[in-house]
Amino acid sequence: MRTPQGFLPFPARTLGLLLPEFSRAGKGPSKGAGGGCPVGQNGAMDRFVGHIAGIGTAAGTRLVVGLWDSSRFGRFADVMVETAAGHRTLLAPERGIADYVRATYTFDEVVITPVTWTLTRQQLTLDAGVLRLSADIGRTTVLGRALALIPARLAASPRWLTLVNPLARMMMKGVRTAGSAGNGRREYYGVLSIRSITGASASWNGQDLGALAPVTPPVRFGFSSAPPAPALVAVVTTILHATGQAA
Repeated sequence: MRTPQGFLPFPARTLGLLLPEFSRAGKGPSKGAGGGCPVGQNGAMDRFVGHIAGIGTAAGTRLVVGLWDSSRFGRFADVMVETAAGHRTLLAPERGIADYVRATYTFDEVVITPVTWTLTRQQLTLDAGVLRLSADIGRTTVLGRALALIPARLAASPRWLTLVNPLARMMMKGVRTAGSAGNGRREYYGVLSIRSITGASASWNGQDLGALAPVTPPVRFGFSSAPPAPALVAVVTTILHATGQAA
């Protein structure tokens, strides 16, 4: 990912509080480092830090785009696509990433393809072979401003996210902050900020998917959906492995 000078792709507080090894100069941890760490008797933990964009289209295709600045795989992006007919596809840049994601979520098809993207304060552009996407990024939402008041360490804490999960379910249909990641693992979404997506153009195999639309019905990849209103979410995703399970 290319990061314009002066723009941090996720809140600056995340760098100092969650990833002390992540350089402000823009150099992420080496591949396989920084995103996986032991957590004692609770097994092992993988942490993915970056953004998730949830986008709906007039054609009924919904996109969930993961833009990860730090993870056990280094920096990468992947895309989960669900058509109006319910067909679920994962676009991933490497087989190892695809296998990890597929062990956590459910898909009807997996495509290994280069995924390149650029994220600025105003726009997200992405090319994933069969999928091309450009999205306009708006202001921080009211909920996003409220979430920014929560200390980063607390916002990403699995205990906190378990506690607030019932509230998240009430506030946004289909959204969860804690749940099963399959194979005896637990997954937690710690949201640090939310910015609206105000416009988007996307094509699939060269076919225009139409204008921006809500992410409805909820996508069916895992225990949680993206919020109905299209948005770019700064997030820390934590996968907690079962005791004795290799990360």
